[in-house]
Amino acid sequence: MHPSALFSQTYAEARSKFLYAARDAGLRVESTVHPLRGRHGEALAVDVARHGRGDASRLLIVSSGCHGVEGFAGSGVQAGLLLDGSFHRQASAADVAVLYVHALNPWGFSWWRRWTEDNIDLNRNFRDFDAPAPANPGYAQLAQALVPETWPSAEADQVLWDYVAAHGMRAIETAVAAGQYSHPDGLFFGGDAPTWSHRALLEILRQHATQCRELAWLDLHTATGAQAQATPVLMSPDEPDALARARAWWGSGVTQLEDGNGPMVPRLGTLAVGVRPAFAQAAYTNLVLEFGTETGEEVLNALRAAQWLDRQPDPDAAVRAAIDRRIRDAFYTDTDAWKRATLAQGLDAACRAVAGLAGGMSVRRAVPGLP
Repeated sequence: MHPSALFSQTYAEARSKFLYAARDAGLRVESTVHPLRGRHGEALAVDVARHGRGDASRLLIVSSGCHGVEGFAGSGVQAGLLLDGSFHRQASAADVAVLYVHALNPWGFSWWRRWTEDNIDLNRNFRDFDAPAPANPGYAQLAQALVPETWPSAEADQVLWDYVAAHGMRAIETAVAAGQYSHPDGLFFGGDAPTWSHRALLEILRQHATQCRELAWLDLHTATGAQAQATPVLMSPDEPDALARARAWWGSGVTQLEDGNGPMVPRLGTLAVGVRPAFAQAAYTNLVLEFGTETGEEVLNALRAAQWLDRQPDPDAAVRAAIDRRIRDAFYTDTDAWKRATLAQGLDAACRAVAGLAGGMSVRRAVPGLP
């Protein structure tokens, strides 16, 4: 099969390919159905397929679609893994179970949004909601400029560039992307309670992750790093020896989110940290694999435009179509070359995870261009 055939143009197509690939692999699919419908009236769900014993001591989770529209890449990689008999044979030989979690945020996937149906960034939604909401004064200062009343707005853009000039690029990245809990209709809003996808994921983990003794999690994202290049970031910073494990498994290029110097700024309420109590019995290594798409400026402007659009009561159809396509393209590069690179690097990362869980078994897939 040509690599591009594993990728899709819509959520419905991606879900169909995932379900087909799971059935082809002889796996049963469990679906948690979302209460809302998709862009084309289709059913929405988080779909789960498991390869391997239910009581396996080693578990690899491969998840897609935490940030909705980013699911196009992750879904393609998951379909490739499901159809790769050699990968499953290697996992079985290593006594590693593989849990595929497809479309953590199916509403965002279908509607081409990074956020959930209630405008929540799922990867900022895993915090202690009994504690006071963390403050992000930088976001509060920039909120009106980030999502202005009119779009586009040269005046709003200038406010952002003035902030960069005064405080530096890292400061605006932190203000925008660290997560905020003060503007429910803004970008990167972490919510004031667990959203539907949050609750659904915890139930999936309760069913599948409470018996393993070692757990690796490969969470597939897009839009950070150079185009068509996979950027690996450790997202479980407080785990003993996790950084050493991650670099032994995935290479010296792995950075740790909380060190402050990597490609992503530290953030609040991450899924990787928030789910930890669900499998407290297991040694844990979580890696976010980011597949690069557009420049950071274009990604942010696509998000700003989409957030502006969602605030409009009756937007022009042509404007809606252009902005929708812009945000999809910011998170999914719809070319054969990008899909080949994404698939190869995703498969390789999964093989390395199996090898790492197995204590260094030689199951790594040779992919040109990777160390």
